[in-house]
Amino acid sequence: MKVILLEELPGRGGEGDVIEVARGFANNYLLRKGIAVKATDGNLKQLDQRRNNIAKREEVRIANAQELKAKLEAAPVTIKARVGEEGNLFGSVTAQMIADAVKEQLELDLDRRRVDARKAIKVVGEHTVEASLYRDIKAAIVLNVVDENGEVVAPVADEAAEAEVVEEAVEAAEEAAEEASEESANEE
Repeated sequence: MKVILLEELPGRGGEGDVIEVARGFANNYLLRKGIAVKATDGNLKQLDQRRNNIAKREEVRIANAQELKAKLEAAPVTIKARVGEEGNLFGSVTAQMIADAVKEQLELDLDRRRVDARKAIKVVGEHTVEASLYRDIKAAIVLNVVDENGEVVAPVADEAAEAEVVEEAVEAAEEAAEEASEESANEE
């Protein structure tokens, strides 16, 4: 069934687009919610008359999305969360937490459903998430996840500790090799 969209339908099209959808989807969702109208001859003629206005609104929406993208990518957003001793969070950073932090720190409204955190954020540090702003306009938001007190909790294993662990492993391997060579010499 062909319908004319009256507003953006993510993944399908924007205002004024004529798309083909399943009859049930059109009747039970799009038409009832007022997202679309049937693509009749009369509605198509009205659409032709409104194309100029739709194009102007589309330009404004794209300009607003580009401006929002520039603001979101300009400054990092800090999120405070409960952190354990090793730098792991109790739970994870949610899309709602990200949207709230953006509103509080950058004074910008961002719908949580537009935030796409591909992997769950469960450790402190710097992370990047993507937000779909409008159609194919996406913003990369830099997040700094810190402890509730505002402190950056470094993971316990730093370079010196890692070097110590490696040295111990090498020494243990050398001892095991010596014992194995002594045992083989005793068997002969």
